[in-house]
Amino acid sequence: MKTRITELFGIKYPIIQAGMVWCSGWKLASAVSNAGGLGLIGAGSMYPDVLEEHIIKCKEATQNPFGVNLPLLYSYIEEHIEIVLKHRIKIVFTSAGSPSKYTPLFKQNNIIVVHVVSNEKFTLKAEEAGVDAVVAEGFEAGGHNGIEETTTMVLIPLIRSITKLPLIAAGGIATGRAMLAAFSLGAEGVQIGSRFAISEESSAHINFKNKVLETKSGDTILTLKKIAPVRLIKNKFYSYISDAENRGANVEELKTILGKGRAKKGIFEGDLEEGELEIGQVSALIKEIKPAKKIIEEIIQEFNSAKKEICKFK
Repeated sequence: MKTRITELFGIKYPIIQAGMVWCSGWKLASAVSNAGGLGLIGAGSMYPDVLEEHIIKCKEATQNPFGVNLPLLYSYIEEHIEIVLKHRIKIVFTSAGSPSKYTPLFKQNNIIVVHVVSNEKFTLKAEEAGVDAVVAEGFEAGGHNGIEETTTMVLIPLIRSITKLPLIAAGGIATGRAMLAAFSLGAEGVQIGSRFAISEESSAHINFKNKVLETKSGDTILTLKKIAPVRLIKNKFYSYISDAENRGANVEELKTILGKGRAKKGIFEGDLEEGELEIGQVSALIKEIKPAKKIIEEIIQEFNSAKKEICKFK
């Protein structure tokens, strides 16, 4: 399968694994890359020395391309960039911040840069900054999200209409049929988070994985809009946040409730009540923990089958 995305990264399939906090270590990234997609190490939950360790191990585990996801507002961003340059990482996905500050540095070092956007304004800023491609992430997604609540079905054609950059769709994509739908809207690749978060190679705690398997439609909700929008499974911690937001809590109070390490507590340590359980709406479709390779095989098989079905329409 060839698209501008496969050609840009030098990969077999236009499937990118999202750089999710506490899920996307070297085991997952290398497994996805070895299966023909593009694996990403999620630096947002890593201290600099931990990121370096994961990069070294990922290089040992795969000969195929992989990248690093860098949330630009992360407190260790400067140290992370130094490590990326030191180890000559070829692909960087940036998010949660302006791409204008660091993209020129990456390009000077021959690094492919992709930026995650949630609306037209950020897309144009990313294009102006000189990125090589953009990920348009819809409201359905699990990680840090846009406050506009624009769905993937609406966002992809909007972004396609204003830029000629290679376009990757994200948010609510976990199947071959969803991938085909994204392509029909103008995407040339897909970035998948939730499905890989519940893979065998994901570093998420088994309690978290099993909780995701139990979710149904309506069990997740976008919250924390005053700080950084994120989609959560409803639990005791979510109730704390919801109650505070309903009574008009300000940003400082919400930050106090959030505290430190909530995502680690929920996703990595498996505390299903006091932890922050980030996952996308598509979790309602995920019913089994599988190896990353099997996930990619099933997505491609379903994509091809669905494409043949569509071609029968007259």
